[in-house]
Amino acid sequence: MTKMNIPLMAALLALSLVVCPILYFAVGPALDGPQLEVLKILGIVAACSAAFCFIVGELTGNNSQMDKLWSLLPIAYTWIIAVSGGMAPRLVVMAVLATLWGIRLTFNFARKGAYSIRFWEGVEDYRWQVVRSLPVFKKRWAWMLFDLGFISIYQNALVLMTTFPALVSMKSDVPFGWTDGIAACLMFCFIVWETVADEQQWAFQTRKWSIIREGKKLDELPDPYNKGFNTTGLWSRSRHPNYFAEQAIWLCFYVFSIGAGMGVANWSLIGALLLIVLFQGSSSLAEGISGGKYPEYEGYCKSVPRFFPGKRYRKN
Repeated sequence: MTKMNIPLMAALLALSLVVCPILYFAVGPALDGPQLEVLKILGIVAACSAAFCFIVGELTGNNSQMDKLWSLLPIAYTWIIAVSGGMAPRLVVMAVLATLWGIRLTFNFARKGAYSIRFWEGVEDYRWQVVRSLPVFKKRWAWMLFDLGFISIYQNALVLMTTFPALVSMKSDVPFGWTDGIAACLMFCFIVWETVADEQQWAFQTRKWSIIREGKKLDELPDPYNKGFNTTGLWSRSRHPNYFAEQAIWLCFYVFSIGAGMGVANWSLIGALLLIVLFQGSSSLAEGISGGKYPEYEGYCKSVPRFFPGKRYRKN
């Protein structure tokens, strides 16, 4: 049975509520009046989103409401910041890149059946069903607290925090420079990387299930489909090449704040850091599920790095 570290999730929430203000006052930069007004608008949007995710998730039993909004909210946040910042070149580039990222992720989630004309419906991420089945959530109130605290509030706060580099860059009078150019090029490259990884996974899973639907069992499938999990392309060198790129994307987004003259270390880094921590837990959950389904997955985990690409997978 897949285990989930509930205390870790609680610690993540505490980290968001405590560490970010500490970094704000200890490291800076301080937000001015216009930035605080924009933050207020973004906070209202995030609060409405959290309320929507909790209410609809509880009423329908589909807890992927935030998953549907994850790729859309940063687009809205960054364009609100860009418009409020007078459409400064740096902010526009950041908003455009966030939009490209969001379009890619929305498309990838949509083709899995996540969105529906009836907005409260759609295919739920398979991991939520696994999490709901954990013993700690046998009592209904326990799940409701988790849904409210982690799925709805924490994840909305995290998505908002990933866009903080744009917010702190709002008041910058430093022209768009070489640091911004490097950040933009790297972020675009990682968006392409993530797109390739998703396409490779989609092609693999589509072909695997098409053969299974023909009446064959998993061990009757041709290699590499008989393993059940993808070990080709980028997935032969990283167990989660899409997660690797996702973390890198938001680190690159943070570099724009450095180009804006906010310093190498400023509090807007908190979103990217918390995203990295989140992916540790998320990838562990996914791997626990895969390890329980596919006999060869343990060997794959031993020979291929979790995120950063390394030596190509070779079956022992």
